[in-house]
Amino acid sequence: MTDIPLPVHPTRMDAAPLTLMVAPAQVVRGGQAIAQAGEAIARLGQRPLIVGGTQTLAVIQPVLQPVLQQQSLVATAASYSPDCSESSLTRLRHAVTDHQADLVIGVGGGKALDAAKLLAYQCHLPVVTIPTSAATCAAWTALSNVYSDQGGFLYDVGLPKCPDLLVLDYDLIQTAPPRTLVAGIGDALAKWYEASVSSGHSEQTLVIAAVQQARVLRDLLFQNSLAALQEPGSAVWREVVDATVLLAGVIGGLGGAQCRTVAAHAVHNGLTHLLQSHGTLHGEKVAYGILVQLRLEELVQGNQLAATARQQLLKFYSDIGLPQTLADLGLQQITVAELQYAAELACQPQSDIHRLPFDVTPSQLMAAMVSTTAPCSDRRSDRTADPSTPLG
Repeated sequence: MTDIPLPVHPTRMDAAPLTLMVAPAQVVRGGQAIAQAGEAIARLGQRPLIVGGTQTLAVIQPVLQPVLQQQSLVATAASYSPDCSESSLTRLRHAVTDHQADLVIGVGGGKALDAAKLLAYQCHLPVVTIPTSAATCAAWTALSNVYSDQGGFLYDVGLPKCPDLLVLDYDLIQTAPPRTLVAGIGDALAKWYEASVSSGHSEQTLVIAAVQQARVLRDLLFQNSLAALQEPGSAVWREVVDATVLLAGVIGGLGGAQCRTVAAHAVHNGLTHLLQSHGTLHGEKVAYGILVQLRLEELVQGNQLAATARQQLLKFYSDIGLPQTLADLGLQQITVAELQYAAELACQPQSDIHRLPFDVTPSQLMAAMVSTTAPCSDRRSDRTADPSTPLG
């Protein structure tokens, strides 16, 4: 009898090691969570440097300072302004040295938290993240985005761990403008539309889990977002806040580098280099970028499932107030040349847009960017105009 060879699978020794930064070491969440987090913060350090924007620091000090004083912590504050940029990080490192800080506490939105996380990594210190809105999952993730002083996206930095402590205080989050939660919903929705493209065919258990969680996240947001926005502070509002800040972070942690951003975030990154876009939030630009990604799938591949998904999103966006067009982002007066500049940046060789299963040129991207609300049957793939002509 002839032996049938068994399939060979890599052993533990043969397989390349995989490091995942799944979650913060500790999460404290709830109403008055900051007041309950003093002991957890004190276990990490005695001389914290609090990093945030100038306005945020003024608001948070009366809330946070008594908690730190109760634990006999010696704290000082430093602004990350004008941006999470290389020059700001240099100045913050000097602040760490001057204060002899042994802990970084990041307070604010995505850029403040990114600056705090990256600063802590550069200075080999633990970090606490305290989000002041539900606009992003930055409080959770092992990633920081670095921008120019003018606010243009430059690059991201993968960090060796998630924050040591995340404090999600619902009472603090509720003081943020409702627009920030809408933006967080847009940013979180991108998890499904991007992860399903970049990792939807993976056979790796944790990546599969991440993609399926992204689907759950999408469905949860479709079902609960409108009610949450109508009832701030309610149980359904808290569920949506958890979804945008925590569950969105879980997906990136489980999926790791393979469960990456695709065209939606690439579009965001390109638009940040247009000064006219700086009046809109990260998640608003990302939400618009989802529509662009789906439109690209229609124009380049003739993908009718993408067309249907885009129409579904347009209805949802109308219901909760997410932007659907360049005009909704305040970019109705940009010229063709300016749009081309943003598209070329979004299509740079290192861009995540190339995780799409087809090649994308700047002209194709521009066509998608100006037709995000087009009917499903509209397959027009180009638009020509004088470069100095305003699109609006």
